[in-house]
Amino acid sequence: MDLLDPSALPDRFASVEALDDFLTRPSRALVDDLAMVEGDLLILGVAGKMGPTLARLAKRASPSRRVVGVARFSDRAVRDQLGEHDVETIACDLLDRAAIAALPDAPNVIFAAGHKFGASGAPALTWAMNAHVPALVAERYRAARIVAFSTGNVYGLVPVGVAGASETAPPAPVGEYAQSCLGRERMFEFFSAKHGTPGRIVRLNYAIDMRYGVVFDVASKVHRGEPVDVTMGHVNVIWQGDANAQVLRCLAHCTAPTSPINVTGPETISIRWLAHQLAARLGTEAKVVGQEAATALLSDTTAATALFGRPIVPLGRMLDWVADWVKAGGTSFGKPTKFEVRSGEF
Repeated sequence: MDLLDPSALPDRFASVEALDDFLTRPSRALVDDLAMVEGDLLILGVAGKMGPTLARLAKRASPSRRVVGVARFSDRAVRDQLGEHDVETIACDLLDRAAIAALPDAPNVIFAAGHKFGASGAPALTWAMNAHVPALVAERYRAARIVAFSTGNVYGLVPVGVAGASETAPPAPVGEYAQSCLGRERMFEFFSAKHGTPGRIVRLNYAIDMRYGVVFDVASKVHRGEPVDVTMGHVNVIWQGDANAQVLRCLAHCTAPTSPINVTGPETISIRWLAHQLAARLGTEAKVVGQEAATALLSDTTAATALFGRPIVPLGRMLDWVADWVKAGGTSFGKPTKFEVRSGEF
């Protein structure tokens, strides 16, 4: 098994294939944690930004395990690629109760489905995907472990300069997207308590790779000579490979009833600083506009660090990689994070 070596991180990525190979290389800690969890793994919503590499990472970390990815698969290429890496796939509309009932049983479920961008223009669909579907899934897989993606947006904005929101902070979601994500959490909490279903709720803030994320968004603006608004002046970010590994490792650290855990990087990053750091790497100057607000969307990762240790990929290396990718004209998912948004309208 080709394990991730923290002491030998690459200097750059020459292709999407090289990037995805690195993103799906498991650490020894992930292999060991998954060895504690028996049975098939079902990933619902596998066709999103993180799902394909999450599924491939799980398969590489546990080659003998059946890994099944479920999605609508509107892009056939995603399904074909998963199949090439021994991940089974099932096309399914998760809004269809009968279709969910027909899915195979599995003792381990990762729920990665949801609706964010365009949420403000389609609030009913947003609530259906983010609250109704979780209820259907939680009832259907009440006998499984369920690790569910959520978001740090459920906390709302917190003061900069102190620790970010911890898992014990009361939710304060702003906007219908964040409110519906809290609805998602409540559905999993309700059915977990009702049926004794073990699980974890992953409150994720800003996973990144070369093709999307806060660092990519800022680097792209700097490279194009566009202004970077620093009103939302601070963020946390985490390498997508580290985020996926922590999500998978949560299967070995479930609680009954389910409970939240923050997953992001430990640093509070200044957007102004980030813009200037990336500009230096890109050989240009950053154009910064606005003034930092006193609050931002920030999370405290003390609990995750205690369970998993610090992320393997450090912040400086992420900046090097993204700057090199953007400068070389690397591909993009074309999905801005909209981290600048403070109204909760996505």
